Amino acid sequence: MELLLEGRKALVTGASRGIGREVAKGLAKEGADVVVNFNKNEKMADDIAREIEKFGRNTWVYPASTSNIEEVRKMKTAIEKNFGKIDILVNNAGINIDRLFVKMNEAEWQQVIDVNLTGYFNCSKVFLDNITESKYGRIINIASVVGQMGNIGQVNYAAAKAGVIGMTKALAREMARSKVTVNAIAPGFTRTDMVEGIPEEVKQKILKGIPLGRFGEPEEVAYACVYLASDKAAYITGHVLDINGGMYM
Repeated sequence: MELLLEGRKALVTGASRGIGREVAKGLAKEGADVVVNFNKNEKMADDIAREIEKFGRNTWVYPASTSNIEEVRKMKTAIEKNFGKIDILVNNAGINIDRLFVKMNEAEWQQVIDVNLTGYFNCSKVFLDNITESKYGRIINIASVVGQMGNIGQVNYAAAKAGVIGMTKALAREMARSKVTVNAIAPGFTRTDMVEGIPEEVKQKILKGIPLGRFGEPEEVAYACVYLASDKAAYITGHVLDINGGMYM
């Protein structure tokens, strides 16, 4: 059976857990070799690399904080030397530090912006020549429904994710002449560690606001990422694909 991403090389940031983990697996299942970037949890990153190898794909694990551009530059040099140049970049690494705005301090604001927005800039900037030279360039940014509709206690996170959406649309216009597509995926509440840690009574309130009546699965985001990375989405750029069960329309 023909694989959608046969012969492609991808980098997924924040790929040791949650949505990033499933995206890395999804790309590998469709034939891509995948670099697994992580920041802190080396064991989980190694675990997903072993899963990727079971699909017969090449993989490599590299630790770097995407919020630090010098670490990203070192990551690029190492990837080119040990893995090859990438065709597909999935900006996924992110954190949340939730607090009501009146109690939020500057450090809590800045740290979320640094990882969730500046980190996307850093990786896109540093790897842009690889992606352009590949003649098959794909940049896929993981945004969030929170960046579209806001959420109490997440002013920093909402601002960062809204910035990701704006960045996606502007960069898509700039890169179109190079035949590089730039798209975003905006997941709703998805079954990751972040959602599982929400108190049960709060979960029930959230579910009432989701027309499909359930949380999303990380695999559902991965399917969308595979599609946007494939030839089948070659005429799609600057788009934000909502995967939120109807929570935001």
